[in-house]
Amino acid sequence: MMVNIVNPDASFLFGMNKSMSEEYGIKTPQPSSGPEVNRRGFLQQAGGGIGAMALAQLLSQENLLKAYSAKSVRANPLSPKPSHFKPRITRVIYLFMHGGPSHIDLFDPKPTLIKYAGRPLPESFGKVMTRRKVAQNPLLAPVKPFRPRGQSGIEISDFLPHMSTVADEFCLLRSCHGDSVNHPQSVYQMNTGSILMGRPSLGSWISYGLGSESQDMPAFVVMPDSEGGIKGGPPAWGNGYLPATYQGTTMRPGSNPILNLSPPSQISNHQQKSTLHLIQKLNTKHLENRGFDDALEARVRAYELAYRMQSAAPRVVDLSEESEATKRLYGIDEEPTNDFGTRCLLARRMIERGVRFVQVYSGGTNGWDAHKDVLQNHSRYCQRTDKPVAGLIRDLRQRGLLDDTLVIWGGEFGRMPMSEQGTGRDHNPWGYTVAFAGGGVKRGITYGETDDIGLRAVKNPIHVHDLHATILHLLGLDHEQLTFFHNGRKQRLTDVAGNVITDILS
Repeated sequence: MMVNIVNPDASFLFGMNKSMSEEYGIKTPQPSSGPEVNRRGFLQQAGGGIGAMALAQLLSQENLLKAYSAKSVRANPLSPKPSHFKPRITRVIYLFMHGGPSHIDLFDPKPTLIKYAGRPLPESFGKVMTRRKVAQNPLLAPVKPFRPRGQSGIEISDFLPHMSTVADEFCLLRSCHGDSVNHPQSVYQMNTGSILMGRPSLGSWISYGLGSESQDMPAFVVMPDSEGGIKGGPPAWGNGYLPATYQGTTMRPGSNPILNLSPPSQISNHQQKSTLHLIQKLNTKHLENRGFDDALEARVRAYELAYRMQSAAPRVVDLSEESEATKRLYGIDEEPTNDFGTRCLLARRMIERGVRFVQVYSGGTNGWDAHKDVLQNHSRYCQRTDKPVAGLIRDLRQRGLLDDTLVIWGGEFGRMPMSEQGTGRDHNPWGYTVAFAGGGVKRGITYGETDDIGLRAVKNPIHVHDLHATILHLLGLDHEQLTFFHNGRKQRLTDVAGNVITDILS
């Protein structure tokens, strides 16, 4: 969300009538051409308003008139809303490992893959669609050993020594699968349910369905990796066809987490408040005269939220009140864990203040994309994230927050069992692991299986739609009832598919 409440765009002043100009003492800018004529104005004037009357009748029949009234527009779209049924959790922290972490090197041990390492893929596994014709390459064994962890005995790789210590908190979903072998499409699908760009993201749907628990912070916050943007870009956390109010708000590290949030030093708090009040009045008049305008409504809400955030956001990102023990838990002030650890701690601080959905990315443009060397790539990113993830789960548990918070760990897909360039692996959307931890799901279990070499999901397969349906269910939302009318039909996150994974619910 880009906000600037100090120098607002003055384009909304065009079309302001004389009484408004006199009331606010503003000289109205004049358009370069004649008076503005739009479709609504034409309908109101033509034939004594017959067109407007017909339109009103049609809208009332479709129960859409209320949605276009100025009064309903001013109702806060982020006010808390009731869930469809009693929720098991109230918030989500989604740790997104961008690039595609290798499930068969981290969470899904395959003794058969070790047995046949160095040999071609057996014909019994059938043809495999890959991007770089690696199907004929020799199989590559897991590059680090797996060991049973915790009381549950879940096997986790030596890549993750810290996450292994909280193995009994995990619900490992080992049979996830998607529909694309490419990064952007798979990133979109994991975030929006579709391989196509422009659909509403999971966080946007949750904000739309439940509103916000906080009046001073956004409902949906995204913290990208400092290495750079992801493949596919910001549409991964966009609002799509939902109202713009529900888009994710990007927060950056440092004292200025949102661009253009802080006013210049010469602007006093009183001046800032007066400016916002005037803008609010003018925009309200504009909406009353012209009806619903999604972009303007989103801007109005951005102004209002930005003003409140000027005091709330700096407090959220101020870690000075955190104990040294807590910082050590997340690996803050250490290398290489400081960056991801800081963002994980910020995620905890945000959900404490009512932010409903926080997404934390690991990996910039390439991230976990281990085409050349799995050992080198995953050593780097596991060292950055392993301790912070374990620290986050421990911290949430100690504070009593994990019971009503769901922590998700996963990427856009997994990796192939065949080798690439000798020591790397290609993309694998046909079978991979996503980890859940927290409220509403069973602890210390694995669910589903891939085949003997980790190529395809074969037991209790979990499509992305099933993942999304389950996350919404934990929040008290029925994925079939959470809809938005668009392009002639009721759209939803899970399209026309999706089943709640009831076997993992606690």
